[in-house]
Amino acid sequence: MVTMSLSTTQSFTFHPIGHVISPHRSTADVPKGLGAQHEAEGILRILPEFAPGLADIEGFSHLYVLWAFDRVDGFDLTARPPSDDRPHGVFATRSPRRPNPIGLTTVRLLRRDGADLLVRGVDMLDGTPILDIKPYLTSIPTEDLRRGWLAEAESRNR
Repeated sequence: MVTMSLSTTQSFTFHPIGHVISPHRSTADVPKGLGAQHEAEGILRILPEFAPGLADIEGFSHLYVLWAFDRVDGFDLTARPPSDDRPHGVFATRSPRRPNPIGLTTVRLLRRDGADLLVRGVDMLDGTPILDIKPYLTSIPTEDLRRGWLAEAESRNR
């Protein structure tokens, strides 16, 4: 169970729908910084009571995985990502130290085996609780996408 607060008067309780089986045992194992490639394969192991919710998921090539940073305490409103030596607002980064410790990863669905989804692109630690899965869909043309401060950091490091 993961409990998250939006304010001092309102909170939400999330119950994981499964967990990640990952080759990453510690944060040091997860590729970070400019040019980091997330090619690790893993399994999204869905609890049996939620397995019926996987019907028809095989038709999608990629999935969004919402998960909890379950090994992080506290948060910071600014962060220095490994890809830049300048501080940025936490909401402009992928820092795990967030007011609500929710992670978002896009993975490639390789195949389904019952309640297990074999995926590529895992950047979560082994045992990470999964909060939700959604099919990856986008209608944003590539030419309309912007990469913010990351594009500037990449050009400084070339």
